[in-house]
Amino acid sequence: QVQLVESGGGLVQAGGTLRLSCVGSRITFRTNAIDWYRQAPGKQREFVARISSVGTTNYADSVKGRFTISRDTTKNTVYLQMNSLKPEDTAVYYCNAPVTGIWGQGTQVTVSS
Repeated sequence: QVQLVESGGGLVQAGGTLRLSCVGSRITFRTNAIDWYRQAPGKQREFVARISSVGTTNYADSVKGRFTISRDTTKNTVYLQMNSLKPEDTAVYYCNAPVTGIWGQGTQVTVSS
């Protein structure tokens, strides 16, 4: 069964940085697109970033220029580097493999002002 496990969340001050990781089991990231989503309290889950099977990337406007998605195919891991964090980035962050419909359990990111 495909499994995705996120890590790297935490509490950080505004302007700080975090790097999230998403490790996949029974799925090869080199041949699959992987998305990052987030869900803030009381809000719908929203798209953050995608890395395609060929390595192209795209981002939500709200994070463009601050967040970077990347992958290490040797470790079957996708990263989300988050810089210049803002309080409005506070959310649970999830990785998703669209072709499988599988989601990870999420990792909490809290940005204090």
